[in-house]
Order: sequence, then C-alpha cells, then structure tokens
Amino acid sequence: MSEIQMPRLSDTMEEGVISTWVKNVGDKVTSGDVLVEIETDKAVMEYEAYEDGYLVKQTVSEGETVPIGAVIGVIADSPDAVPEDSGAGDADEPEPDKEEQAEKAEEITEAAEGSEAERTSAAPEPAEDGPRPRTSPLARRLAREYGLDITKIKGSGPKGRIVRADIEAARERGTEETEHAVEAKEEAKPSAERAVSAPAFDDGRDSEELQVSNVRKVIARRLTESKQTVPHFYLRRTIDAEALRAFRSQINGQLESTGVKVSFNDLIVKASATALKLHPAVNTSWVDGRLLRHHRINVGVAVAVESGLVVPVLHDTDKATLSEISTRTRDLAGKARDGKLKPQEMSGGTFSVSNLGMFGVDSFSAVINPPEAAILAVGAMRQEPVVVDGEVVVRNRIALELSVDHRAVDGAVGAAFLKDLAEILEEPMRIIL
Repeated sequence: MSEIQMPRLSDTMEEGVISTWVKNVGDKVTSGDVLVEIETDKAVMEYEAYEDGYLVKQTVSEGETVPIGAVIGVIADSPDAVPEDSGAGDADEPEPDKEEQAEKAEEITEAAEGSEAERTSAAPEPAEDGPRPRTSPLARRLAREYGLDITKIKGSGPKGRIVRADIEAARERGTEETEHAVEAKEEAKPSAERAVSAPAFDDGRDSEELQVSNVRKVIARRLTESKQTVPHFYLRRTIDAEALRAFRSQINGQLESTGVKVSFNDLIVKASATALKLHPAVNTSWVDGRLLRHHRINVGVAVAVESGLVVPVLHDTDKATLSEISTRTRDLAGKARDGKLKPQEMSGGTFSVSNLGMFGVDSFSAVINPPEAAILAVGAMRQEPVVVDGEVVVRNRIALELSVDHRAVDGAVGAAFLKDLAEILEEPMRIIL
C-alpha cells in the first residue's frame, strides 16, 4: 500500500488543483496509466501511476487545492484493502467517512496557514437551520470571498459535498438563492432598521470581475518577481532578412514531400541554439547566489494559450535538425493549447524565444523567465528603405531584442552573442553547418 502525493509538475509549482480523477476508487491501475489530471501553475497536466495495484482511496476531491507533497490518494495490492489511516474496526461499525477525513486534514492545513479568523471558520460550528453542509476548506474560502451563503448552495461532490465547482457555478448564475434570502431578511426588518446603502459609484467603465486561473495568478507573481529581483538590461538589433527568406523557401521546397514546413521562428530558434554554442556564458543561470553553466542547450518557445502564456522546451535544440524543430514545436504548441503538456516538456529551459511578429508587433521587450539568463524577443518582418552600396533600396528586416540578466551575463558578453546571432540569421547556411 502506498500513498499518492501531490507531485511537483513544474519548476514553479507550489500547489495543485485536482481537475479530474481519471481512475475511480476500486479501479485497477497499471504503471503508466493516467491516475488524475492536475491543474498546476502552468497548465492541466496528466499524472501517471508508477506502480501496479488498485486505487483504494481518493483523499482529495475534484476541484480542491492542496500543497505539494499532500496525500491525494492511496494505491494498494487489493481493491478490498483498507487504507491504514482508516482502521479496520468491528465489521458491524460503519466505515469512517473518507470525505470527512480528507476535509479534516485540509482544515488542519488551512488553519495552520490562515489567519485567526480562518481558523475559527474552519472549526465545526452549530448550524442555525440544520446540520452543517459538507464543504471543502477551499469552497468555504471562495464562498467568503464571493460573499455567498454556502448553506444555500447544493453540493455536487461525493455525498453532497460542496466543492469549488459548485461555488463557481453559484457565482456565475448570480446566486439567486442568496439574493432572495438577503432580500427577504431585509424586508422583514422594520423600516427604521433597514440599511440604506449608497449606490455604487459608476466610473463609466462597465467593469466585470473575471475568474483568475492558477496559470494567470502564477504568471502575475512570476513576472513581478522577475522584474523586481532580476536586473534586466536590453540589447536591440535589426537584421536584414532577405537571405533568411530565400533560405526558408529553399528548405521548404526540399521538405515539401515530407509535409513539414519550417517557419521563420523555427529558423530563429535553431540560430539561437547555434549562437549559444558559440557563447556558453549566455547559457547560464543565477540561482541563490550561484552561477550555473548549462552543458545542454534547451530553448523554450513561448506559446499563448487561453489561460495565459506557457513555455514548452525543446531539449538539445542545438542537436536537432530544422525539420525536427518544426515538428516538435508544433506538437508542443498543440499540447500547450490543449493543456496536455507533461512536466518534462515544460522544464529544463536554458534560453527562451518569444515571437510576436505574427501579430504585427514591430518590436518589444520580453521579461526573462527565471532561472534562465536571457530571452529573445522577435518582431514582425517589415519592408524598410535602407542604404545598400550607396543606394536606397527596400529590404525585409526583423527587429530583435535580447533581455539579459545582468547578474549572470555582462553587457559585452550579451552584445557579442547578439552580434553572432544576427550574423547567423543574415548568413543562414551557418544554421545547418
């Protein structure tokens, strides 16, 4: 019998939400089977079993949030095995309520981390109009934040337990039950006692508060930390893209029969890996006062998804061919949009590329993705008048901007890297040599 703990599925993950239990209690489990889908700080990710057996307990219900390392379930050799903490009492005694045990464990965690008020609310309280509804600590906290009467909400969890999904649903439909209860209570008061609330100030923006996903919350926190703790400096250079356009056309002509189509971003990713081989000082990280030089070149490619921004990683990018980079990038981007990226596909990056050229953005400054030391921002290809051999001609050009962590990389080192990267892109045969 072994416990299933909330895994760390990304470098920045601190807690996870049980999105969907794929296996139910009593189901046979084989190593490699997907047990549960977990919403992390980056995406909804599948968590696989590492041993054979039977799922005999789900400690955490769908929609609930628990910290890394918390027990979320139990696997045993037999479907009839009794989890150790459940005990094996008299056969005539009713089996302990598993959901209630999980709730009590979560209440202890919440009480340890929360304020005194939260501790008080987590303790059992006598209900005014009947037994206290079964709820998770997360559901109670959200109900308080949204101003909902949790006793008026019907639970959809096991044995009618109220979980996060129920709170969110109640909020979306306007919590009619709560509103009616408040109105009836107010009408019952003598007119002199009725609260007179001032109308809300109309700022003319017609605002609506949106639900913030775990991904969006972590993006906000991580980017704030990056800007506050990482001393950025920026290097800008515009390249002539005429040779790059011709090279891409040539490569795609050769790959036409394979169905693979190389993009400009694929070329830039590969060129970045080539430049990192020439400048290993940029392929570094500053972590807790230590400077780490990475011997593998893993380029992350920023992908916009509905919930925010994720950066799947192309491991050993310098060793991959252009067709491999194209295929892998599209595969990872598809998984990112479907929320199906695996932990290893989102970790281990040593450098990142963020391209907004497809949106017509001329140039921009990207925020470094710690613990990486640099990120390349790529703008749109534009036709611009330039002087060539004393004559003004129209050329296709791309603006590049390199954001660098000054703790790990000096200005001259970053400038030398960007210089070689630009020259590689302007002489693109060097990408494959």
